[in-house]
Amino acid sequence: MESVSLLLNEAFAPYLVTLAPQGTTDFALSLSDESGLEVLQRTVRASQLQDQRLLVDLVDGLQRDLRIAEGRLQPCVIAAWQHARQGRNLSATL
Repeated sequence: MESVSLLLNEAFAPYLVTLAPQGTTDFALSLSDESGLEVLQRTVRASQLQDQRLLVDLVDGLQRDLRIAEGRLQPCVIAAWQHARQGRNLSATL
């Protein structure tokens, strides 16, 4: 688990990533800024940290949430992207 923690810290630098066991199958994951202020906190399953595809999805989601928390991305933009993608999928199936 330490290697995953190192990878997450590298991926989210300059934020500090903390992984703490929470029960038998969950971890508390938090991102703190340089002043120690917690920016994001999530509960993640151990399986998300062990499976490469799930870990990539977790990192992508955290990066999106971090951009929202920093004010660099608005949730309405995400909804518009999802709507546009759904529209393309529907037209491809017709």
